[in-house]
Amino acid sequence: MKLASALIKGREQVVWVASQGYVSLVDLAAYYGKKINPFTMEQLMQDADRFHYCQDLIQRALTDQLVWDTPIDKLLAPVPYPKKILCVGLNYRPHVRESQMEIPEYPVLFSKYPNAVAASGDLIHPPRDAREMDYEAELVLIIGRTCSHVTEDTALDHVFGYCNGNDISARDLQFRTGQWVLGKSCDGFAPMGPYVVTSEDVYDPDNLEIIGKRNGEIVQHANTREMIFSCRYLISYISHYMTLHPGDVIFTGTPEGVILGQPISDRNWLKPGETLTVSVEGLGELINEMGTPKDDNQ
Repeated sequence: MKLASALIKGREQVVWVASQGYVSLVDLAAYYGKKINPFTMEQLMQDADRFHYCQDLIQRALTDQLVWDTPIDKLLAPVPYPKKILCVGLNYRPHVRESQMEIPEYPVLFSKYPNAVAASGDLIHPPRDAREMDYEAELVLIIGRTCSHVTEDTALDHVFGYCNGNDISARDLQFRTGQWVLGKSCDGFAPMGPYVVTSEDVYDPDNLEIIGKRNGEIVQHANTREMIFSCRYLISYISHYMTLHPGDVIFTGTPEGVILGQPISDRNWLKPGETLTVSVEGLGELINEMGTPKDDNQ
């Protein structure tokens, strides 16, 4: 299933992403004679019966060839308020080389926070003193079942679905100290979306083409099979140190092609008005525009 989070009449709810547009599952259920209350993505992940009901509802609509397009107020990130946003640095060998760092023995983990979440279509407003803005196209895992100390063999059983992500980075802030958090966790620095594709429709997350574009030009192009640490390994590794809960997200790392990897004299940092697109195979397109710097009093 392709599912999105959206505001409809001011209320957050899950919508089905059909070929013709967004379809309110609340309205779809009503069409088939059942009244249900709006629910969020997190509520859906925590209720297996509701999830299976939505599967059946969507399959029925497809069989009946219903044409429906529900007006929405605003598209949200698939998980608008994740409790944990875990990110993996240096997870593609060519990216490690272009960053002039060593191949890591263990996953390099860092965090973003809920303030960094943005939806497809949102403007990204960097802090005023961030001069070296960069992009990082990534596959994002959305955890759907609580997991702790899981094996690689069972790790993907705990994934609700997958979406595009862009690990927006202010490089000058990132390397101001030895900790990366400041340059990675500013408001809007974790765009995700436009929707989540649930796990039953993604055969192998470790074999997906990933493309990042800057103003329509391809600047990153790789396959997730080139990751140093696979999706399975990352979930297993992380779960041995911290429990993962439904709605937690993992940014799995970016391939080569970031601005930081270019010779210093050639680095053309992002500017307001530029458009960034991330498209992982089968997951649609995450599109964001760089906005003007954010004033301290905004």
